[in-house]
Amino acid sequence: MQSPADHAAAFPARFRIDRLGLVIALIVVLALTLQPFALVRPNRIAAAEPVFVASALAFWQSLVVIGLALASALMMALRTALLSRLAILCLTLLALAVAIGASANYLTPAESNYTRVSPGGCFWLLFLALALAIGDTFVRLQLKPITRLAVLALFLIALAIFLYSGMWNELSLLKEYASHRGPFLNALGTHALLAGGSLIAAFIIAMPIGVLIHRVKGLRDAVLSVFNVIQTIPSMALFGMLIAPLAWVAANFPGAAALGIAGIGPAPAFIALVAYALLPLALASVTGLDSVPATVIDAAKGVGMTRLQRLFSVELPLAFPIILTGIRVVLVQNIGLAVIAGLVGGGGLGIFVFQGISQTATDLVLLGALPTVAMAFVAAILLDALIEISRVPINPERTS
Repeated sequence: MQSPADHAAAFPARFRIDRLGLVIALIVVLALTLQPFALVRPNRIAAAEPVFVASALAFWQSLVVIGLALASALMMALRTALLSRLAILCLTLLALAVAIGASANYLTPAESNYTRVSPGGCFWLLFLALALAIGDTFVRLQLKPITRLAVLALFLIALAIFLYSGMWNELSLLKEYASHRGPFLNALGTHALLAGGSLIAAFIIAMPIGVLIHRVKGLRDAVLSVFNVIQTIPSMALFGMLIAPLAWVAANFPGAAALGIAGIGPAPAFIALVAYALLPLALASVTGLDSVPATVIDAAKGVGMTRLQRLFSVELPLAFPIILTGIRVVLVQNIGLAVIAGLVGGGGLGIFVFQGISQTATDLVLLGALPTVAMAFVAAILLDALIEISRVPINPERTS
């Protein structure tokens, strides 16, 4: 009698179940059967009417979408060849992107300026399932950093083509963008400046502190404890706490207002983001410097390097991958936290999020939320690739 192990070994590999893929496949099936593909509103704030995939598209279009989605579900549930799986997943994702634009055109009445068509739960669940499956496939393929960056570039190019070709123009989200184009671009620039500028400022502050507490061990616990206390303050509370003291500074110090320091505006948001970034950056610098092998430092001393030469030519280069990991954490964190700046008049994409909440306008919320998620996603992939590229061994004898 065959044991279960023998039976599994005899079973063809292509028919073996992929557990993660099976879960994702179930999400696909449930999305197609239980969730609407599109939501139709007579205006931007009216109640939505759900439309399922079979009614949201022309017959042949809905047939293609359903067929590709089910084929992808089958490919994910079974342990198929990774390149074949990736091909069908990317094709399905492309078809889904085309289909949601076609659905908006199909469901929008002729010459209607008020009707809003937005993606429904089916679209978002399919997009999530495909994104998870594609990401899992890329991980299994173990792509090199340069290849991952090339894939990211192709994805961004494809997204730009969809945005500027007019294929999605009838979607409610793009109609909101058309109505707020100027303010949106300003908010996007402000958001990027808040996230990136606060990272640079925090790095300038935290790196010397990290080097100091690496050298002077007795200061480490005290300094990190102070930074940890800042991290425990809720973001809304910290932003609010800064309003009063900054308003006092603006009122009592000549020239402060001209520099942009005020109780409301970008200043409290910027300072709060810098404060939140100090702990991860200082901790990453200390951890990176601590990870440098003592034998490497001894070798650097042996070739006559001074303390500063060892720091800049040996210790920091070896610690750089870990420091870059801290930078990645802070940048992704700051991109998300910068949304709160909209509550204190700091600008950024949070303006649209909170306006949309107050007006019960979901598409306005998405206009602020989706670019924020996209920025964090792109930043994470870029820095992950840089971290892997930076892991190059340093020979102290070559740096002398």
